Amino acid sequence: MAVDLGDLAADLHAETAALDALLLPLDAEGWATPTPAPGWSVHDQISHLAYFDDATRLAVRDDEWFATEREHALLDVDAYTNEIAAWFRDLPPSELFAWFHRARDEMLAMFLSLEPSQRVPWFGPDMSAPAALTARIMETWAHGQDVADALGVTRVPTRALRQVAHICVRALPNSFLTQRLPVPEAPVRVVLTGPDGDEWVWGDDPNAADSVTGSAEEFCLVATQRRHVADTSLVITGAVAEQWMAIAQAFAGPAGVGRRPGQFGPGQFGTGS
Repeated sequence: MAVDLGDLAADLHAETAALDALLLPLDAEGWATPTPAPGWSVHDQISHLAYFDDATRLAVRDDEWFATEREHALLDVDAYTNEIAAWFRDLPPSELFAWFHRARDEMLAMFLSLEPSQRVPWFGPDMSAPAALTARIMETWAHGQDVADALGVTRVPTRALRQVAHICVRALPNSFLTQRLPVPEAPVRVVLTGPDGDEWVWGDDPNAADSVTGSAEEFCLVATQRRHVADTSLVITGAVAEQWMAIAQAFAGPAGVGRRPGQFGPGQFGTGS
């Protein structure tokens, strides 16, 4: 069955609206609030999203620009992302918010003009248009969690969480490759409970030796490195599944540092857990 880019766009709209609800009440001091990402404020999280929404569009529309940008980024990915954050720190919050929405609207218009089979160049492997749009959903959700944590807010999951979970499951090979480890051949069955109590399943074998079971929200927080697995109630069975959850990384780039065990106190999860 073909993936509906319109449905994915609606998921991104839902996640964007949830992020807007956190941002709109903030004054300048609120935008400067430090987030759990070392050295990054709320302002930095949003400039990161805006910049890479623009980069996603330009990856399709301007081959020459993207080839140069990709070459620069791959010299040192961490330095590159921190450089981008520094570029925009003097941008007033109102202008940043407007840029974020302009970049997002232009990116979504671009996606909706593509066929699902279209390949989108990226800093890692090229992706199909649906996969690239799903990646933007995941990035919005993950950086939105950083904003929520900075502000001490518990989020209510949106309809987009299903897409976040999907890309987190599909990123199992990336988790091992970023650690320079061989990708295991053993399948891992993932059974998650969504915010409405519905069951989401990846993996055909109900008797698989390796499995991850539990809250979809908790699983996504671990796979995007926004919570340490020790602080969740996920049930992890099998050596491969245990190794995966210890290094899970849904985003591209070098191995992330994740979060410390116990870094967040009780009540850290939303209503979907």
